[in-house]
Formats: sequence, C-alpha cells, structure tokens
Amino acid sequence: MINDIDKKIPMRLKPGDCIGIVAPASPFAETDFFSGIRILEDMGFRVSFPEGIFARSGYLAGSDVDRAAQVNAAFADSTVHAIVCARGGYGSMQILPYLNYETIGRHPKLLMGFSDITALLCSLYQRSGLVSCHGPVVTTLKDAGSKTLESVFNVLTLSELPAIQLERGITLSPGKGAGPVICGNLTTLCHLIGTPFQPKMNGHILIIEDTGEKPYRIDRMLTQMKLAGVFNGLCGLGIGAFENCGQADELLEIITRIFNPIHIPILAGFDIGHGPDNIAVPFGFEAVLDADHHMLTYRLIAG
Repeated sequence: MINDIDKKIPMRLKPGDCIGIVAPASPFAETDFFSGIRILEDMGFRVSFPEGIFARSGYLAGSDVDRAAQVNAAFADSTVHAIVCARGGYGSMQILPYLNYETIGRHPKLLMGFSDITALLCSLYQRSGLVSCHGPVVTTLKDAGSKTLESVFNVLTLSELPAIQLERGITLSPGKGAGPVICGNLTTLCHLIGTPFQPKMNGHILIIEDTGEKPYRIDRMLTQMKLAGVFNGLCGLGIGAFENCGQADELLEIITRIFNPIHIPILAGFDIGHGPDNIAVPFGFEAVLDADHHMLTYRLIAG
C-alpha cells in the first residue's frame, strides 16, 4: 500500500501555467474538445496538446503505444504543469503496460479524468504514488455547471477545500472513517482485479460511480470484489451517481446488503460521475468520511 512518505504530491497551478491534454481512451468530437479547451483557458490556464490527439483507430483514439506515448510525454515535458484527459470511453487499461512509471513518479503532475480514466488514476497511484484527481474530462466541461467548474479550479490550484457537504446525502451505515480517497468507476475497478494495476484499498476510503449498468450487474461486480478480498480493510464507502442503473432504492439495498457485514461508514449522494454534476475529487489525498453529518473533509498538502 502507498503510504504518506511515498506519495508524490503535484504542484499548485497558477494563472498562466500550462495544462497538457492527452487522449488515453476513446476518440471524441472536436467541437466538444475545443469547447472544453476554452473553459480551461477562461480559468486562466494555457493549454497544449499533441498533434496525434485526434487520431482514430476504431473505438480507440489511436494505437495503444501512441496513446501511452502521449501520457509519458506530457509527464516528461517540463512546460506542462497538469494533465487533463480528453475523454473516457474505453482504452485506458490497454496502455497501462506501456507507461513509464519511474519517469512519472519523478515528475508528479495532477492528472484529471473519470469513467474509463479510473484505470489511469489507479495505476499511477499504485505504481508511482501519484496523487491525482477524479473529475471531468475536457469534452464534458462544456456541460459542467458552476459547482463542478469551481471544484475543478480549486483542485487544479490545490486551493484549501472546505468540507464537501452532501446536499442529498443518505447514511447507509453510520460512523466516521479516515484514510486516502480512491474514487472511480465501479466497472473499471472491477476489471482491474487480478491485474498488476489493481488498487490496494486497505486503509482507504472508496467512492464509486457508474452508468448504464443493470442492478444485477452492480450486485455481481460488488460481490466479485468482495469475494476477491478487495474491500478488506476499507475505512469507508461513498456512493456517487449511478446514472441509468435502475431504481435508486434497489441499488442502495444491494450496496447495504453486500457491505453489511463489513461495518464501515457508508454515505450515498456524492455528486461525482456521469450525473448532472461531477465535482473534482482529489484521489490519494487523506480525508475523513463522516456518514452521520454527510461530509467528506480533506487534508490537502500542496506540492
């Protein structure tokens, strides 16, 4: 397990700093891409991206080697201060063996994305100790509301964040839990089981989200992870948006039943994932989950 002394804390971004854009997964619409670029520029940042970012290879944004090369180059480039993924979709898992984790660990930068990008967030944390961010990709920024955009700016600049107070929080299991936060897409997390990139969750708080999965599939994934010992030593569980995944009551019943013997605080209602809001959530930073008061409080340390 990554401990505090091994963690690589990224630098604070300042106005005028450069954000590099990479495409580690699926291709995307150029109109959505440039709309997101303008939003980052309006925040005061410069933006750069490689020539090959618009490549297409079926349902992938170019070959595995080329997509991995974009990520490696962005971390190695001293003029790039943070990295935001263009889109999720599918494909991040395929590039994991081609990433230069040693170089990435020597050049810690905040990387942001969600959905399929969960594979990158987990592998960089597990292999390089890199603290990053679960949040919007470039192509979803055009639809982001003020709440989401404010959170993106705060995390990119590593501003002191207040406690995340859930407006529609639901306590499924009471209590408090403390530890670094792992946040991501349930399906992607499940598919990492048995690989060298599977995140170790002992001593961590886990926040999950998903989209378009039937309740029995969510049950199956959580059951598989539980039987595989993934949840052993978990300190707390947060539930984000489960868009188009069936009735909320049924999903919460499934989660409560599966985690009932584990006795950890469980809090539902996080505005993260594929829902209307997708607030930026620091990944790997220490936090306290208070299920009774519907809060997640971070202890941020700026690099």
